[in-house]
Amino acid sequence: MEFLKFNSKKCILCGQCVEKCPFGALTIEGDGIVVGDTCRMCGLCVRHCPEQAIRFEQRAKAFDKEKWRDFLIFVEQERGDIHPVAYELIGEARKMAPKVGYQVNCVIVGGAGTEQNAKKLLAYGVDKVFVYEHEGFEGFRADCYADAVADCIAQNKPSSVLIGATALGRSLAPRLSTRFHTGLTADCTTLDIKPNTDMIQIRPAFGGNIMAQIAIAKSRPQFATVRYRVMDRASRVENPSGEIVRCAVSDHMASSRIKILSSQVIDKQKSLEEEDVIVVAGRGVRGEKDVEMCRELAEALGGQLAFTRPMVENGFGDTAHQIGLSGRTVRPKLIITCGVSGAIQFTSCMTGSECIVAINNDPQAQIFKAAHYCIVDDLYQVVPRLTALLQNRKGD
Repeated sequence: MEFLKFNSKKCILCGQCVEKCPFGALTIEGDGIVVGDTCRMCGLCVRHCPEQAIRFEQRAKAFDKEKWRDFLIFVEQERGDIHPVAYELIGEARKMAPKVGYQVNCVIVGGAGTEQNAKKLLAYGVDKVFVYEHEGFEGFRADCYADAVADCIAQNKPSSVLIGATALGRSLAPRLSTRFHTGLTADCTTLDIKPNTDMIQIRPAFGGNIMAQIAIAKSRPQFATVRYRVMDRASRVENPSGEIVRCAVSDHMASSRIKILSSQVIDKQKSLEEEDVIVVAGRGVRGEKDVEMCRELAEALGGQLAFTRPMVENGFGDTAHQIGLSGRTVRPKLIITCGVSGAIQFTSCMTGSECIVAINNDPQAQIFKAAHYCIVDDLYQVVPRLTALLQNRKGD
């Protein structure tokens, strides 16, 4: 394996790395260790070497881009079903793939029922779905999941790996990029690809003041995480032609050093990202009583109340209901902002909304540049009247 490097001066040929390798990839030949093609980058040899004579290394420009091809999507499962962010990643990969002649493949890891979920992906135009199903993968544990996905990457050498920026994805992605000594761009809002297969990863930077274009030009694979509800969902294809590839899973690969002592299922509530109607309270909403005024409007519309970052910092809301770079990205059918100035940190995470209504008494407010309907007026006059109109309509 080209990434695994042995220091012959440190190595004492104790054989512990050979013994610990679950894939039988290491052998002692002559005066050194030889790595076979079955190496899956699991890292056990590195962790167990008593002399620290083994390391992962990928030298700049030491790789052949032609050997790294196609897109690989990590498909997250949530409560026995596919997390919707996977369909958005597939949609974005399908847009880029024709530009460089790539396939769009997926990898899915989990317990019983994983292969059944994998079959659902074929309808969305993917070419291959690599399935790692084992009872040891029941419930996410970062170490063994990383082993499985690293196995898939080592075998198939994808040029780009896309992962949802969920809590699970944010735990998995950096582990994988570290193993392969390559770059990772987090929370991308736009993706594109050059003819030379370098993926352009665009995300807000410097507090949202600029949109940075990031490329991983000197290593492969290229890792990127993408927030849920940022990109368009993949459309179904008429004649799916993809295939399911069942991957071998050893008990050792599925074993984890993390032990689950007890678990409890929490009742799932509709998240802000899944909401169709959102009312946002910004800094122009001055107190708790005024927040309740906005909440009444949200309830009258059958939606949720959200907040900008300053409002959360002032104790009016929590991060689960915060829109912005340090909060959530949303794409509702309707969003009404109340007293929101419209900083890019906020607007970049809600501009995909179908209809944006902005209420602000400052005609120069930045939010009006993103809004479809602009109400230049005192929100304390507008919001109660809107709420009353909606409540009276329901009464009729």
